[in-house]
Amino acid sequence: MNATKVVAIALIVAGVLALVYGGFSYTKDTTAVKLGPIELSMKEKETVNVPIWVGVGAVVAGGLLLVLGGKKG
Repeated sequence: MNATKVVAIALIVAGVLALVYGGFSYTKDTTAVKLGPIELSMKEKETVNVPIWVGVGAVVAGGLLLVLGGKKG
């Protein structure tokens, strides 16, 4: 399997996951208060929403790469 097919399949999988889940979240550590040797840190949950057009675009781009990527000149 060449690199073009791997990239195409990865785009299709990422696009489908974006359409199914609609976004992802992660936890970020932040320092709230720092007084000398005492430090108070917090964990914040951040959410990133992935627009529908990004998921559809990734699936379409991956499909085009898969179909047209193997053809030579």
